[in-house]
Amino acid sequence: MRHLIPQTSPHSEVTRSWSRHPRGWGWVPVLLCVAAIGCGPAEQGMDVEGESLGTHADGLVSQNGLSTNGLSTNGLSTNGLSTNGLSTNGLSTNGLSTNGLSTNGFSTWFGTNPAKADEVMRYIARCALGSTQSLTYTYSGTTYTWTGVLGLAPGWAGGSPATLAEQQVVSGCLAAHVNKYGVHLEISVQGRDATGVAIPLGTNELTTFNQPEAVFFGNLFNGEGLFVGNDADYLSYSQSTVRACGLSQWAGDPDCAVVISHVGSAGTYCQLDTSRNYYKTCTYNGKVYRPITTRIRTQDIYTCGDGTCQLSEHCGTSNTAASCQSDCGVCP
Repeated sequence: MRHLIPQTSPHSEVTRSWSRHPRGWGWVPVLLCVAAIGCGPAEQGMDVEGESLGTHADGLVSQNGLSTNGLSTNGLSTNGLSTNGLSTNGLSTNGLSTNGLSTNGFSTWFGTNPAKADEVMRYIARCALGSTQSLTYTYSGTTYTWTGVLGLAPGWAGGSPATLAEQQVVSGCLAAHVNKYGVHLEISVQGRDATGVAIPLGTNELTTFNQPEAVFFGNLFNGEGLFVGNDADYLSYSQSTVRACGLSQWAGDPDCAVVISHVGSAGTYCQLDTSRNYYKTCTYNGKVYRPITTRIRTQDIYTCGDGTCQLSEHCGTSNTAASCQSDCGVCP
């Protein structure tokens, strides 16, 4: 393990760790956030500190667990992403070396709100790094470790500048993890990494996560933005889910629209892989993107009238998710 102490800041240090893995290590992220928006974790129910890797079970994961079979834990709040690109504070796709985390720009950004920055870095690592790769960063005496999962950007993880394909697939992956409510929910993540290798499919994954949800694509690195298309029928007004930034009602969720533009049906812009389990490309505004496709469990879609007031439902006088009297009562 190598220790790098920044010359520009007395508060932080970076270490890198790896095991035998063909993709190596050396990845350093660029930033997702701007000060005006922030990189906030938790709105409700966010379990940032106590999250664990969990265990395998026929390719699936335990609660709050992660697995390289394409399942990931959802919990990045909407204000953790910015459409202003991934070159904030002077870090860019060409600055991806271990020394990048030791710059004054990264230290300043991280120190503005370490808890929020920690959350954003967790999800960057999950998307870009492989399961044997991790990044450790120490700031003001506190050490943060960010572990890889999906390994979607092997070149970037090996220290090279992020290719266009890596920019796109990491952007799509980050968008797929956005959760307006900041709660953890297991999802199935499908697609291909930047080299074209398919994300492994776990045993019973398609039957357990039996509800097609959405396709996410875009490019945060160059400011082109993030986009999402429904991969299933729109929810009715009586239905809702904490995955509000994915499967939605026809108009999309206004809170998610701050960072992700809803473009309608995925089939309008995206082409299925030959397996027909995920989309291989999406074309929007004349640009071709490498997307990430997600699936959820049917029980994670809630209906007003089922007797339980869910996080995505509200009190009111009607039978819609936004005004569900039967489950949540009349508003005081």
